[in-house]
Order: sequence, then C-alpha cells, then structure tokens
Amino acid sequence: MENLTYVTGNYGKYIRIKERFEKENIFINYYKCDLNEPNVNDIEFISKEKAKEAFEILNSRVFVADSGFYIDNYPGNSGYPGAFVKRSGIANDIDNLLEVMKDVDDRKCRFVDCLTFYDGFDFYRFYGISEGTLARSKRGNNMYKAKSNLWYIFIPQNMDKTLAEMSDAEINNMSDNNVSASELFIKWYKSEYLENKRVLELK
Repeated sequence: MENLTYVTGNYGKYIRIKERFEKENIFINYYKCDLNEPNVNDIEFISKEKAKEAFEILNSRVFVADSGFYIDNYPGNSGYPGAFVKRSGIANDIDNLLEVMKDVDDRKCRFVDCLTFYDGFDFYRFYGISEGTLARSKRGNNMYKAKSNLWYIFIPQNMDKTLAEMSDAEINNMSDNNVSASELFIKWYKSEYLENKRVLELK
C-alpha cells in the first residue's frame, strides 16, 4: 500500500477527499494537524510551506490543500479575504459578512485552491477554482463534510443552492464549470506518479 498522508486540521476536508481517492483504489492516511500558516496573502507560498512542514513531521509522502476565498466587490477591499480566510475569521462570522455585503448587488466570489504534494524531493502543485455568488442569508444543514462555513453562503455558478443545501450527488454532478485541484491531483498521482515509480522499481 502506498504511504500517502493528507495533513489537515479539518476533518470534513479529509472525509471528502478520502472518499474520492478510494473510488480510484488509493487509500490515504489522515494526520490531524493545524500547520503553521505564513502571514502572506499567497496560497501557493502558504501551501508549499505547509507541505514542507508536514513532511518534516511525518517523514513520508504528504499533501496539503489550501483555499483562498475572493469576493470581487467586498466594500473597500476588492478580493478580500484572499488567502487570509482563516486569519481574517471571516468563515467563523458569516452573519457579519452578510451584514457587510447587504447593500452589494454584484456578489461574485470564488474559491481558489492550491493542493501541494511533497515526497521529500519535489513539490507538485495543483490548482482549482470554483466561481459563484454569495447568498443573502445562511442556507443549508450542518454538514460534517463541509470544508468551510462559507459553504452556507456560497452558491456555485449555474446553481441555485448553496453548497450546504446540496446532496453529495448534487455536488459531485454540478454543472458549474469548476476545476478541482483534488481531481487533477488524483488523476496525476495514479496515472503518472505511481506508474513512474513502478517503472523505476522494475529497473
């Protein structure tokens, strides 16, 4: 069995990606840890530093995933909060965010993900983006698989429900034209990384 560990302090993120990996017969480990987050508004840099720290802790193949959340017309600060989702506290105070945005008609926003895999030799990065709009109120149920409280107010492009209102099947079959960092990683890991590793072992 391949030794591959997802390092995150968010159990919901692990559950979702674990299920997807298992559909490809790849089984991953989970290490619960809130890694240090550099004070820079750059998800690529943050993701790389976290992957490096995770490898130093476990000394085995690891991957981490970081998300930025960008609100085009956040009053006085376009693109806020960006990579500072956790540090800003915005996801933990949805009511305040909705109050700040109550008079904003153009509510375009997006999640941008950076997944970094590190095997101790090279860093491999995969990017995802999901466009959408902000709802005007919290909608949906308490979901243990939710990556973020922002799921209660994020409506994916071409959809009329927030992520927290949608079933697993609806999420997996969305027609929102999103690009998934985890899907890109799974495809690459299975078709390129593992295959190349097996070829080298046969030589």
